[in-house]
Amino acid sequence: MALIVQKFGGTSVGSTEKIKNVAKRVLRYQQQGHQVVVVLSAMSGQTDRLLGWAGEMQRLPDLRETDMLLATGEQVTIALFAMAMKEAGCDAVSLLGDQVRILTDAMHTKARIREIETGLIRRHLDAGRVVVVAGFQGVTAEGEITTLGRGGSDTTAVALAAALKADSCEIYTDVEGVYTTDPNICAQARKIKMITYDEMLELASLGAKVLEIRSVGLAKRYKVPLHVRSTFSENEGTWVVEEDRLMESMLVSGITYSRKEARITIKAVPDQPGVASKIFLPISNAGILVDMILQNTREGQLTDITFTVLRTDYLRTMEILKQTAAEIGAESVSSDESIAKISIVGVGMRNHSGIASTMFQVMANEGINIMMIATSEIKVSCIIAEKYTELAVRALHSAFALDKVNQPTEE
Repeated sequence: MALIVQKFGGTSVGSTEKIKNVAKRVLRYQQQGHQVVVVLSAMSGQTDRLLGWAGEMQRLPDLRETDMLLATGEQVTIALFAMAMKEAGCDAVSLLGDQVRILTDAMHTKARIREIETGLIRRHLDAGRVVVVAGFQGVTAEGEITTLGRGGSDTTAVALAAALKADSCEIYTDVEGVYTTDPNICAQARKIKMITYDEMLELASLGAKVLEIRSVGLAKRYKVPLHVRSTFSENEGTWVVEEDRLMESMLVSGITYSRKEARITIKAVPDQPGVASKIFLPISNAGILVDMILQNTREGQLTDITFTVLRTDYLRTMEILKQTAAEIGAESVSSDESIAKISIVGVGMRNHSGIASTMFQVMANEGINIMMIATSEIKVSCIIAEKYTELAVRALHSAFALDKVNQPTEE
């Protein structure tokens, strides 16, 4: 008998009929003698619908009230799912984040899990029940409802698996695993059988939609075996695992992109100590994550600083930055929302040269201008005009022969 945490995303539970089908799948595991904890997202489209209503009430919705609103999405799903399980003859109980006591910090809409109390879940499991937990939500020590941000249900599932010392954590979605790139824009994309935690961390941080980055970080930290697979197929998906020697034979494992960022430039900033801190500290204090940063020196001890943020944080960032620009005597603030970030990822980059130059040459051959560049041991990212996104992905996928090989092999 194993303890398994299974997470199903919004598309997997997007209708009452889909919820019933997922319940049948979970029932099979329970009938095999396994203890099962199910983590569910809101039904597909529900979170966006709730955010739309919030936007009709306030131009910049209050974050605490936004959490109160968004938490209702998962409450609907888990209750319906528990009903479906009971109708199928299996005892089940649905629990909200505050009932489980998924304790978080107080950063509304982007909370981080601090601790999970497992006593209630274990009592229900020991009583033979399937435990159905609302993903994406938690509670502060003071009793305030919080949400974990986009993709937070993945984080809930992995955190529960770690806290419960589960045998595995299965992430179910509408695709059969992790692909070399987005199959929707590149027909040659192939499913990856195994990928390292580090590679998955990079892909998740760079726009891959299969797993949320915090969930991968937790899985790596606590060595939680992750299996990404399809709700609608019995096929094996992609295992996210620790690195081994064979994986280094793949120069590039995947190519990803993000159209969810905006580029902001603060011009003619005084080039002196402490100015960068004055620019970025208020942004950080607002809970806004800055991604790529580029500094260009001007004459006259001035500099331009360009950086990227998520488009969802764009308006708040601009409001903060315009005030900061006036305080430090900068010339102006400009922005561009029509950008995309294209990235190549692979642990093989650690031991092979020339990968970045190949990427840049591919871009040049396609007439694509590179605006910003960022690198790490196992990734290279470029900011380009959004209109060239699909062209860049297809060209890079072909250049690195990902349409021919998707798994390391012995030579």
